[in-house]
Amino acid sequence: MKSRLLSLFAAVLLLAPSLNAQELPKGFEADTTALVLREKGLVNDYSAFGVNFGPTVSRLYMNPSGYRQGWLYNPWYFSLSYIKNLKMFDILPYFGYQIGIAYGHEGYKFLPNKESGYQHSIEGASEARISTVEIPFMVHGHIDWSHFKLMLNAGPYLGYRLGITRVGDSVTPGLENSFSAKDYRWDYGLYGGLGFAIVFDPVEIHFNAIGHLWSWGSLYIPNYHSEYYYSFAYPLDINFTVGIYFQLGKRFGKTTRQLKKEAYEIVYQNAEDGR
Repeated sequence: MKSRLLSLFAAVLLLAPSLNAQELPKGFEADTTALVLREKGLVNDYSAFGVNFGPTVSRLYMNPSGYRQGWLYNPWYFSLSYIKNLKMFDILPYFGYQIGIAYGHEGYKFLPNKESGYQHSIEGASEARISTVEIPFMVHGHIDWSHFKLMLNAGPYLGYRLGITRVGDSVTPGLENSFSAKDYRWDYGLYGGLGFAIVFDPVEIHFNAIGHLWSWGSLYIPNYHSEYYYSFAYPLDINFTVGIYFQLGKRFGKTTRQLKKEAYEIVYQNAEDGR
């Protein structure tokens, strides 16, 4: 599924120049050659800063697998993000990077087996919510139109588990709201997602489905249950977010710096010609 999404986005990237040629802002020529891209800058190397918020659904990748799980709903996810748009090779305006800091939740919710009735638990808890802080650094792919853009993000993240709340009929005493010596607090892995934005310069409203594509930070040490058989529990979290971003520069057209440079060159050239 992920490979199909990436292939689709790559195909859209290849078609983007012809699409942009039809929907450029007023005053731009419908020409997307490398020379025009370089000199006119269909999308400037602008920055944007914003806030994102929304709910999260969580579960676990487990080894061994086979335990019946449900999605655990957490209403609070919040992040601050900085986006820098850049042109690849100075002519392809579809790339950039995104960095930020996020407060969210991981967790799990085990359900009774339909046949045997067995319900798995960790430290006696069939359900747990874990608050986290994370720092993602992602490659930011984007395709821009006048009032709309598509986005694809992917990159590594580093996280730390701040606290835990365990729920169940037989939670180990003293661990209802505490980590055990067998729990891992640090988390890291691959972060990413898809989204789109509605744009009314200088404001952008982003809608994203973003989260852990793959975590390499298990919730507990491998020999948690047995010295002879290792087990792992990696978090899978999907955040559905709405973000409000403010552009820190012009998205289309000549920037103030470019206009000042051109004015300086005109004045300097006139002075040279008058000698």
